[in-house]
Amino acid sequence: MLTLPPDRTPLNRHSLTSLEAWLIKLGAIKNSNDPSNWLLDFLDWSAQIYFEKDALRVVWMKNEAQSQCRFSYGLPRKDVEIAIVQGP
Repeated sequence: MLTLPPDRTPLNRHSLTSLEAWLIKLGAIKNSNDPSNWLLDFLDWSAQIYFEKDALRVVWMKNEAQSQCRFSYGLPRKDVEIAIVQGP
């Protein structure tokens, strides 16, 4: 198992392999047709996570409603994780 950098490490200081390991640890599944797209499912909502050029974009979906946010790669992994799992 890959050891992740400390959770206060900014996303841009992680290797792609460690970012993918982090998403897997959260329970996300990589889209086989688009490796920059990940799906994270919870009981009453889900999130699509996109690795984009300048930011990590998260789109939360609950029922028919959607909301989204872009997180700078300069943010600590822990802060982004808290925001993602807090949900819509």
